[in-house]
Amino acid sequence: MSQISDITTPGFEPPRNVQFSVFLDNRVGKLLELIDALRGHALTLAAFSILDSADHAVVRILTSRSGLARRLLEQHGIPFGEADILVIELDADDTMERICQSLLQAELNIHFAYPLLVRPHGCAAIALHTDDHHLACQILRRRMFTLLGENDLGDNATPNDATTL
Repeated sequence: MSQISDITTPGFEPPRNVQFSVFLDNRVGKLLELIDALRGHALTLAAFSILDSADHAVVRILTSRSGLARRLLEQHGIPFGEADILVIELDADDTMERICQSLLQAELNIHFAYPLLVRPHGCAAIALHTDDHHLACQILRRRMFTLLGENDLGDNATPNDATTL
């Protein structure tokens, strides 16, 4: 049985990546406070994206160890939400256009996407959130995209590319 057909068997789970949406007052130094809360612990800040408004900012972060990141955010009293996201590695043949075409054929919406700070396996990668996480994973795997889990984002990332805190 080929690897492609195995991905749609009952019990298949997409690689696990948890995005934290951290809510910060839009004030000088608040992003540094968030980074300091994570610094000095065995995790890698693999990606982040900032959405800001006049009063507050939402900082989306992706780490190599979501369980540890969750505990640190809770210990520091930093409000956050969580969402499962996909991380897709882009090699020379993979493009954002191919990802969009693949998901469009299944009528899946992309809610947001942002690049990673790390380059696992020496390739660029993007974080992606869709209407249906599980279906999107299956579609992308069938089209031979490489999907990464959080264990690929830390110690297994290419040396000197990770932003270890």
